Amino acid sequence: MTGTPTGSSGSLLTLRGISKHFGAVQALYDVDLDLPAGQVTALCGDNGAGKSVLTKCIAGIYRVDHGEIRWEGRPIHIRNPREAAELGIETVYQDLALANNLDIVQNMFLGRERRRGFFLDEDNMERAAAETLASLHVTTIRSIRQPVATLSGGQRQAVAVAKAVMWNSRLVMLDEPTAALGVAQTRMVLELVKRLKDHGLAVMIISHNLNDVFAVADRLAVLHLGRMVAQGDAGEFDRQSVVDYMTTGESSRGNSSADVASGV
Repeated sequence: MTGTPTGSSGSLLTLRGISKHFGAVQALYDVDLDLPAGQVTALCGDNGAGKSVLTKCIAGIYRVDHGEIRWEGRPIHIRNPREAAELGIETVYQDLALANNLDIVQNMFLGRERRRGFFLDEDNMERAAAETLASLHVTTIRSIRQPVATLSGGQRQAVAVAKAVMWNSRLVMLDEPTAALGVAQTRMVLELVKRLKDHGLAVMIISHNLNDVFAVADRLAVLHLGRMVAQGDAGEFDRQSVVDYMTTGESSRGNSSADVASGV
């Protein structure tokens, strides 16, 4: 077992030795993580493990205190969400950040409206929104001009994902994308995640639902109390080993080929 994840040379985003503290509270300790393009990486961990902090460091909301971030192999600094977006990093948070009183097109272009002279280019935005939804095979929406308030939970998630991938995105991070969804809507969202991978994007999904994790993930990474305790191909884990890593930071179930952080 090694302290450096395998396959790092082919990763779109590579984190090495990332640490973050808030005053006297240390949230992340020397975290390594690889996010390859064309793969779904599931980030697992119990409440307080550091998943949200790590995600926000990648998204530019928090600045890391120590460590190195590499994008396609070159060192970078992500100082704010704008810089993350310029790289192609988009995050879909659990609250989805959609405006219920606006329609689908208006939501997808909120803050990034296209104009023709002094006027909004409604035709251009409608066309781009429809093409993006079609490319993701989102077929259950009746009209791209219907208010978001009229959509189901799964449809809202689909709109939030489509909004994220419109802007030349290369890495999409999804925070609990199936939370509070029914069986059919969950299946729809998981298929959407797979299509993002098929489009060549790197996808990171943060989820407590191990059924969903094993349904879509190519790779797993497990945080425990701010430390990355295991990561590797999904086939190197089973549900019980992931639970062990999440709750105790170690597992005796023999994932010998999964990379485990040093000192664990």
